[in-house]
Amino acid sequence: MAKMRKIGVLTSGGDSPGMNAAIRAVVRSSHYFGLEIVGVRYGYQGLMQGDMMPLGMRSVSSIIQRGGTILHTARSAEFATPEGVKSAVCMACDNEIDGLIVIGGDGSFRGAKELSELGLPTIGIPGTIDNDISCTDYSIGFDTACNIAVEAIDRLRDTSESHNRCSIVEVMGHRSGILALDVGIASGALAVLIPEKEWDLQQVYNMIEAHEKSHYIVVVSEAYKLPSQEVKKLIEEKTGMATRLTVLGHIQRGGAPSALDRVNATKLGYRAVDLMRKGIGNRVVAIRSDLLTDFDIQEALDMKKSLDEVLFKISQVVSM
Repeated sequence: MAKMRKIGVLTSGGDSPGMNAAIRAVVRSSHYFGLEIVGVRYGYQGLMQGDMMPLGMRSVSSIIQRGGTILHTARSAEFATPEGVKSAVCMACDNEIDGLIVIGGDGSFRGAKELSELGLPTIGIPGTIDNDISCTDYSIGFDTACNIAVEAIDRLRDTSESHNRCSIVEVMGHRSGILALDVGIASGALAVLIPEKEWDLQQVYNMIEAHEKSHYIVVVSEAYKLPSQEVKKLIEEKTGMATRLTVLGHIQRGGAPSALDRVNATKLGYRAVDLMRKGIGNRVVAIRSDLLTDFDIQEALDMKKSLDEVLFKISQVVSM
């Protein structure tokens, strides 16, 4: 692969806290290694349109603590076509971009893989609150999203206890229950309902009736087999307990990133630039067993992430 002189960085898909920390690490590492760096605004759509800006040291001097992404993000139906991918590669070539760093999830990495196949070297950085990227133990934004949800549940518990209620709390996670499981354990929930495991709701009813507490928290993944509103209705009907539903929604994706998200985003951003300056592309950087590593993009996409069975068992035991 030819020597890298100028690289680009973009954020794609859903935003996650810590993306700005990753951008900062990419920019500062690039300058350290003598690479010119440009930011591509609005993801792959911006790449196709040539919406780019140079990024200097001062451009990222006060963003490590900010949520969201200064480069903005968008999903692009046009980029999903072969013509769109070709257009993006041509635009990168016209702007003398030798390689591209993509911060996002699995869908973003599929786009990065297609760009690599057409001659534009890419490196993926995992950034999603869902933590469902199989090649890495940790994705940027997960810790912050957990903390936000737990803080919200702590507040809900106060009012649930005051009114002798059961609170149903829906958390995000796309098709995965990983976020919900961690949130449920950290918040001391009575039950965690996730798509990967069959929970007999009768067990939940029985647990509510058997406990002597006056209030309960039930965490439901947005991907659970039943809508949260239906879970709320069934619990109220079967137990006779006043039940309220709170959907946390996109509040989990906002706010200042946690220290862990800032540190991990910085490590992953540095690793991405280190690979690219060596002329290595078509990779996804990752954290496995607390160590930085990287994988071929296709290998990363082919991996399947399974739920932590031990953690799920623990969640059942401690909720009894």
